[in-house]
Amino acid sequence: MYRVFEALDELVAIVEEARGIPPTRSCIVPRGDVLELLDDVRDALPGELDDAQDVLDHRDKIVGDARTGAETTVNSANQQARDTVDGARAEADRILADAKAHADRMVAEATAHADRLVTAAQAEADQVIADGNAEYDELTARAQIDADRAIEAGKASYERSVADGAAEQARLVAQTEVVRVAHAESARLIDEAHAESDRVRTECDDYVDEQMADFGNRLAAMEETLSSTRRSITRGRQQLRGAPAAEYPEYAAEHRR
Repeated sequence: MYRVFEALDELVAIVEEARGIPPTRSCIVPRGDVLELLDDVRDALPGELDDAQDVLDHRDKIVGDARTGAETTVNSANQQARDTVDGARAEADRILADAKAHADRMVAEATAHADRLVTAAQAEADQVIADGNAEYDELTARAQIDADRAIEAGKASYERSVADGAAEQARLVAQTEVVRVAHAESARLIDEAHAESDRVRTECDDYVDEQMADFGNRLAAMEETLSSTRRSITRGRQQLRGAPAAEYPEYAAEHRR
């Protein structure tokens, strides 16, 4: 094939160097040289064409082999991709199942812990109420005893005052001026005895009212504390039962510790 190109190049050179025939565009070329070059071209063409055909045939074979190899590679890659996807899907399903089981365990543990907290809080609340009732009964009994004692003391003082007044009145009944003074003194003593009795009774009532009010305030404070504790426990249980598992990481970590 190279000889064909060389012969054509030589023919072009001969034509370009040929002497022209004025005033036409024709030229004078050496016939022998041109014919010799044409013979070389004609002799070289069949062999070169056969070589070109061989190259084309070889190219088709290479292209076919490459296409077959590419199809094989693509099929293998597709199969490998399907295997990889199936394996990844199976691994994802396994991980999801493990995560769900772990979340269920965490929720169960959190619920059990919340129930234990509620039970403990309820027991503590019952104990606080029992202690409050006992203290209330003790304070009431003590206040009643103090009130009874004060009332008895007042009655005794009143009776002593009345007795003293009566005795003084009897001693001075024979004397006119003394009797008047005695009556006045007796009335004063009686009034003082009544006033003292009323004062003692008032103090007893005030003491009992003060003790009852103080205990009522303490019971109200304990009741507010218990109500707040129960509301917090109820709110915590509702959050534990109603919230998703992803909302329990801190509690789960604390419970595992």
